[in-house]
Order: sequence, then C-alpha cells, then structure tokens
Amino acid sequence: MPKNSKVTQREHSNEHVTESVADLLALEEPVDYKQSVLNVAGETGGKQKAAEEELDAEDRPAWNSKLQYILAQIGFSVGLGNIWRFPYLCQKNGGGAYLVPYLVLLIIIGIPLFFLELAMGQRIRRGSIGVWHYVCPRLGGIGFSSCIVCLFVGLYYNVIIGWSVFYFFKSFQYPLPWSECPVIRNGTVAVVESECEKSSATTYFWYREALDISNSISESGGLNWKMTLCLLVAWSIVGMAVVKGIQSSGKVMYFSSLFPYVVLACFLVRGLLLRGAVDGILHMFTPKLDKMLDPQVWREAATQVFFALGLGFGGVIAFSSYNKQDNNCHFDAALVSFINFFTSVLATLVVFAVLGFKANIMNEKCVVENAEKILGYLNSNVLSRDLIPPHVNFSHLTTKDYSEMYNVIMTVKEKQFPALGLDPCLLEDELDKSVQGTGLAFIAFTEAMTHFPASPFWSVMFFLMLINLGLGSMIGTMAGITTPIIDTFKVPKEIFTVGCCVFAFLVGLLFVQRSGNYFVTMFDDYSATLPLTVIVILENIAVAWIYGTKKFMQELTEMLGFRPYRFYFYMWKFVSPLFMAVLTTASIIQLGVSPPGYSAWIKEEAAERYLYFPNWAMALLIILIAVATLPIPVVFILRHFHLLSDGSNTLSVSYKKGRMMKDISNLEENDETRFILSKVPSEAPSPMPTHRSYLGPGSTSPLETSGNPNGRYGSGYLLASTPESEL
Repeated sequence: MPKNSKVTQREHSNEHVTESVADLLALEEPVDYKQSVLNVAGETGGKQKAAEEELDAEDRPAWNSKLQYILAQIGFSVGLGNIWRFPYLCQKNGGGAYLVPYLVLLIIIGIPLFFLELAMGQRIRRGSIGVWHYVCPRLGGIGFSSCIVCLFVGLYYNVIIGWSVFYFFKSFQYPLPWSECPVIRNGTVAVVESECEKSSATTYFWYREALDISNSISESGGLNWKMTLCLLVAWSIVGMAVVKGIQSSGKVMYFSSLFPYVVLACFLVRGLLLRGAVDGILHMFTPKLDKMLDPQVWREAATQVFFALGLGFGGVIAFSSYNKQDNNCHFDAALVSFINFFTSVLATLVVFAVLGFKANIMNEKCVVENAEKILGYLNSNVLSRDLIPPHVNFSHLTTKDYSEMYNVIMTVKEKQFPALGLDPCLLEDELDKSVQGTGLAFIAFTEAMTHFPASPFWSVMFFLMLINLGLGSMIGTMAGITTPIIDTFKVPKEIFTVGCCVFAFLVGLLFVQRSGNYFVTMFDDYSATLPLTVIVILENIAVAWIYGTKKFMQELTEMLGFRPYRFYFYMWKFVSPLFMAVLTTASIIQLGVSPPGYSAWIKEEAAERYLYFPNWAMALLIILIAVATLPIPVVFILRHFHLLSDGSNTLSVSYKKGRMMKDISNLEENDETRFILSKVPSEAPSPMPTHRSYLGPGSTSPLETSGNPNGRYGSGYLLASTPESEL
C-alpha cells in the first residue's frame, strides 16, 4: 500500500479519515485492465468467472448503426398480425371505436412496458434469462418461460410463412389458380367441383388445394407434402438469416423491414383508385360507440398490444442488449410504438379499401342473381308485373333500383316473401362479414386481387410482403430463444442456431398435417396468450416492486443523461400491474365460460363449423400452458430453498477501461463497510460516493445489494473518471 494512502494515514493516526473504494483504487499501481481481476473471498473459480464475464462484455456483438437496430425492432414488432389481425379486430369491434381502447392501452401499458424491456436489455446487456436473473434471481424463471413461449410461437408462425411461400410460387401464372373453380370432366360431361361451387374459388383453393384440410382436429389425414416442402423452405430462409446472430440478421432487416412499406404504399394508391374503396374506408372509420364499453373489446385490444410490440417474448430485450449503454432507448420506445401503430392503421386502410372494392363486386353479383330470380317469378306469374316500379330496367339494374323493388315485394307479399328466397343485397352486409386471421389474407384479399388488372403482379408483391413481414418477426423470435441461451450456457452460436431450426422444423410437421391448421389455431389463440400475459405482469412486478421503481428511474437517469417522465413511474408502479391483473383474470374467466374451440372446414357441407376441442386436445392445451409457465414457480422454489445456486457467494472487483465492475452479494451496508475497512459498524467511516450507474437489486444504499443477490450477471458500473457512454 503506498505510504500516502488514506488507509496508511489511518493506521498511523487517530484522526478520522473518510475513504471509499474509489480512494483505495486511485493510488494502486497501473494494471492491465483487460486481464486484472481482484477476487475477494467467495467460491472457487470466482476469478475465472469474473474474467470470462468481462471478456464476454468486451466481445459482445453490436449493431452496425442505429438505423439497423431500429429496423430490427420494427421488423420484430411489425408482423403478420398488423396486416390481418388488427384490421379484423377493427371490423369486429366497432370500426373506428376500436382505436380508442387500443390507443389507451398502448399508452398506459404498451409503451411503458416496451420502454422497460428496452432499458433492461440495454442496461444489463444480456438476454431475457440473464436480465431477469439479475433483477430478481427467484423470478429468474421468467427468462426461461419467455424462451418457451418464443418456441411455441416460432413453431406455428413459420408455418404461416410456409403458406405464403406456397401462394407466392403459385402467383406466377395467369389467370391465378384460385380465380376459377376447377372443372371435372367425365367423358363429354364437364361438372364444376361441388365443394367449390357451394363455397367460392378462393375458399376452395385455400382449404382443398393448399391445406387439403380434414374435417376435424381428430382426423390427422397424414402429411401435406406440398406444405412440408414450403415449411422446409421457410426454416431454411430463417436459418440463413439468423445463423450468425445480428451480423447476418441485421443486414437482412434492411430489406425485410422496408420492403413491406413499399408494397403497402403501392396497394394503398391502387386501392384508393378502385371503385368502392371509399365505401370500405368509411365503413371502417364509422365508430360503433357501444363497443367501446364491451370488456371483451378491451381484452382483445390489450392482447393485440402485447403481440404487436413483442412484449414478453424476449426478442425486444435480446435486440436492445446489443446497444451501447448510452443509447436513448426512451426515444426508441416511442418511435417504434408509433411506427407500429401507424403500420396497423395503414394496413387497415389498404385492407378496407380492397374489401370495399370486393364488397361492391359481390353486391352487384347478388343483385344480378336475385334479379334473375325475380324475372323467373314474373315469367311464371308468381309475381305480378305491377309490383315492379316503371323506371326499373332489368338490363341496367342498379343496386338502388333493386333495393326499391325488393322493399315493394317484401311489403306486398309479406306472407309469401320468405318462400321467394330473395336477398336484400346490402353493401353494409358485405362489409360486415368478418374474416378472421389467415382467412383475411388467403381468402378475402386473394379473391379481391383476382379482379385487379395484372393480378399476378399484385399477388406476387402481396405474398412477398407477407414473407418479409414474417421473416422480420421470426428473426426477433429466434433471438428471444438463442440470445439468452447462448449468453447463459455459452453454447456455440452457429451450431445451436442450426440445431434450433432443425428441431423446430421436425416439431413443425405437426402443423403441416391435413389437420395442421387446427393446431395452428390452438397455439395461436390459446397456448401462448395466457403464459405471455403472466410473463409480462411478472416482469412489471419484478422491476417496479422488487427491484424498485425509484432505483430503476435513477439508473435510467444516469444511463440516458436525463430523467424520464414521472408518467412512467406511475405506470410501472400502479396502473400497468392493475390493468394486467384484470386482463389475466378476464382471460382465465373467458376460458372457463367459453370452452376453447376452432373453426373446422366440413368438406361435405363446403362450410365452416365451430367445434370444441376434444378431451385429448384440451389436455394437450393445458400441458402447453403449464410447460410455458412452469419454469417460473420451479426456479422460485429451487432458489428459495437454496437448491439452485444464484451465484451469490462471491465478491469480485474487476478493472475495465478506467471503471470498476463489481459483484457484491448478500452483504448488508454495515457488513460491507466493515469488510472493506475492518471496522465495526459504529466506527465505520462515511459511505461511498453515491454516483453509481448500476445498483444491485434490492439495495437501498449506494453499495447495498440486500437480499436479492446479483448472481451471475450482477455486474455494476462505477465511474472512475470517464462518462458511461462507452462499452
């Protein structure tokens, strides 16, 4: 120890000397910052582990630019759900009225929690397992549950990309193969396929040519080899995009994140020029105010917010962990959330413009078919010609003329009217027909595109857009699996990533059976939703109530260089947990009141029928939900009873570029001071300087880490002389 150090002065003097760890280190001999590790007490191998963590932080990949990172977050959050689920929910839940609960929940839940995940990943620079192990080791199972949910979502999500690949290759022909019903020839007799004749050409192509679907989930029907090959192509594309981590996926994002906006802009311009487009858009924005008070609408809006921003999946944390620590993640949260909402509204405008065009065509078709019925009744004297207004011309019958004629006949022939089988042919009825999820993209939208000039071109563009939207989301989903596992268990990145893709392809064969679409419904609507809600609410509680909102706000202030709005404090602490608790309760009640089911396509009827899941499928669903949430209580129990180490028995100090990284666990403030200065608590000098950029979980003082040990990733940063902008 140098003779002029404060410790030496204290040993030779009775005067009280105030010192800190910074004082003790200030006069130490120069050291090799990359190699020097000071390990005091603790477990065997602590020095080696500290050195490994320092080198890992030093060598952690980083985004090439801020633009690349923003595009990655946009690509992950903006996905297929923005194109078909959001427009469907608008159509189902009151048009423009649905935007009110969605915006409210986006502001009070979505943006605050998105900001929270961005900040935690950027601060700790680990995947979801490492982040939540650091925040609260007993809740470290949150990270493992996030990985499992990502796996569940990735399994079926890539099947949808496979469907898009199938339609993409089928689009290179004219006319499009789903534009007309197939004709069966038996010698000289040509008959239209009955299943197609009873439904429509696009519906038949989707259910029979693409999926070759069975009548129920209990009828497996074997593998659909066309979709199996498409699934293989989809996983090959994803594997090549993520095999080298952000070095490869970051470059892919420049195209996969931007190209969909080019296509959406083209479709919007084309859609607005279509006849009837304005009818569709006005129908969408006409609010049904009674829907705003429906609890089911709020529950669906909250679920859409979670899925739209990727909350709880771990992908947001994984991407932000590759940032520099001085990155303004507050701006990122607001920007990405706005772009996500803007994309949903833009996609809804496109969808309703095209559906307005389709609705007009279908309405005109309805008028023609029913006018032919009326002419038949007139020729057979079932109806009197006096019922037909004199200005009506059957050769050029407008929807207004038909509506007038329909009302007259209905009034005069009130008793016989039901037997006539006439339809009202109202445009609003066509616009009100809700087409959910995949049906919106693969049935309604594809049917509308058959009426476009140069329809193959638009079809190619549309399905290429879907492939890229799905690819961006899959890259984030895979990052939610690979990043935390690689960070925690140090497995080889390339080998593990390829292994994940192969494993997911093999398990994904479940979804390319003839009954596979029903399993997609099970995974999409039920197996991921409830676990995801539980994960998000526990994340919020872990930071706001266990780690401490005030401490987290202070750390954000030191990391960002400014203090975030107090709005976030109240959202994290009170409002978001309350809303999510209500949402979780509502979801559980909904499952109890309405047993889970699915829409089955019945070949003989050429129509959909809602069926409940059989007992074995319900058992499988319960197992999936249990598997996704089980790591949370298991890790809690194991660490509560000290059956699983949380790495709390070390005190290590390492040097890195002029700053100290420390891991101090299970030490109270007085114990720690005594440990450093060999003083009893009453004789202890004044505490350390309070300027810390990273405090351990559970601490109430600048040094204390309380009863929530930092564990493996509990590395705090104390500035020696340089700003904390460099990593």
